[in-house]
Amino acid sequence: MKAITTAQMRELDKIASAEFEIAGVELMRRAGSGIASVVSFIADQGRMGDVFVQLIAGRGNNGGDAFAAAWYLHEDDFDVEVLLAGTASEVRGDALRHLSKMRQAGIPLHELPTMEDWEDAVHGANSAMIVVDGVLGIGVNGPARGPVAGAIHYINAISEDNVVISIDVPSGLNADTGEAPGETVVADVTATIGLPKAGLLVPKAIRYVGSLDVVSIGIPIELANRYESDRELITGWDVRRHLPRRPNDAHKGLYGHVLVIGGATGFAGAAAMAARAASRSGVGLTTAVVPRGIYPIVAGASLEVMTHPVAETEAGSLSAAAWPAWEARANTFDAIVAGPGMTPHADTAAWVRHLLRTCTKPLLLDADALNVFEGCADELARAAGPLVITPHPGELARLLGCTTAEIQGDRETAARRAAALTKAVVVLKGAGTLVVQDGKPLHVNLTGNAGMATGGMGDVLAGLIGGLMAQGLSPFQAACAGVFLHGRAGDNAAWRRSQASLCASDVIEELPSVFRELVSR
Repeated sequence: MKAITTAQMRELDKIASAEFEIAGVELMRRAGSGIASVVSFIADQGRMGDVFVQLIAGRGNNGGDAFAAAWYLHEDDFDVEVLLAGTASEVRGDALRHLSKMRQAGIPLHELPTMEDWEDAVHGANSAMIVVDGVLGIGVNGPARGPVAGAIHYINAISEDNVVISIDVPSGLNADTGEAPGETVVADVTATIGLPKAGLLVPKAIRYVGSLDVVSIGIPIELANRYESDRELITGWDVRRHLPRRPNDAHKGLYGHVLVIGGATGFAGAAAMAARAASRSGVGLTTAVVPRGIYPIVAGASLEVMTHPVAETEAGSLSAAAWPAWEARANTFDAIVAGPGMTPHADTAAWVRHLLRTCTKPLLLDADALNVFEGCADELARAAGPLVITPHPGELARLLGCTTAEIQGDRETAARRAAALTKAVVVLKGAGTLVVQDGKPLHVNLTGNAGMATGGMGDVLAGLIGGLMAQGLSPFQAACAGVFLHGRAGDNAAWRRSQASLCASDVIEELPSVFRELVSR
């Protein structure tokens, strides 16, 4: 989904009103309804029970969205109250109409027109469980002041004990640049209205944005297509297009066969999780090739996978001597994943180089399969077939011959450079995972959370993307779908279990519910 500027969003609102006769008050109502749905989803995922929702509103249109959301939440039997950064007499236009409707429903409104009021509110705050930030919208051009600054400080001060959801943009953030000129709300989720704003997708904004959802307000897609964008957000709508209904007479042969190659003594879990994630992708068949010593572990951990033991080195990794028996079979699979748990043994390099040179089917290289090409990224451009690489920042630094700090200092440039050198689809993992292919706009994924910063997550992602490629998605489509599904499963698992205790197996187990969110069967 295209990322647009604030000026373009305002223009779209005007066009929607003029050409499609969608009044501003109706757009605000739709925004409020969408925000309420996001709150309800999170409350349900987190099993929060009788959750108390506190909405913090400004006096402008962002506050109007909050008033509309409060009414919908009240109608859905949530316990709701609204804190206003100012006085009701200062609210105008469409926002006033939704404020009036909210008050008529009996929803408590507390006016806090001074900084002192907000300071007192911090000291008297209760645990709301969900706090909705509707203080400032896309019009911010400098640091917040007065009661608005007080409201932002209040939200951040109580965020330790509450989930924070920002409407459109985290209050205080510049929606075009991603700059935070003053104190800015740090959200767990940002529910942006209509289309993603360009500033939400830049790396420096991610610490404020959290996970990013898009709330539809009915602006026709053909209007958005009038604008050019070099950056796009990966959304559930994008993924859903590649998951068509399965025919009633379907059989496993229709959905591809993926091969996972990896594992070594001490790293059996990496290969097992990659294979298990591939099996959860919707693929018809999954085969894993692993060193003989870890065969019982991998086979026992992934019952749906056809696991094959092969000769191993003295270090317990894949032996190059096993390659000839699999060389002829490699191209009978629909996609291959290589790397999870392989270890940097010399025989690993032999396996990977053989695959790169002879495999004409979509190939994904991860972890130590990428480290084979340290400082030699251009060698990957000689792949015999379509290629996806899934480095974390350290692996990409080794590939490009620079430091991890340099990669993190400009992730977008680094990912684009890697795509140009390797001619591969590049998935640069991390907060705000990037999917890049030469000649395409940069695609940003903003599902996922800090709980996913733990071992095994990359193995799950590699298997998931490989399974999607085996089903016929192009490498770029599979990479985009994979990172979205992976992050969304991580988000849902974190709501259910907490970020602190999240592990990679939780993400695999959550994948079915994420698919169920996107498709009706």
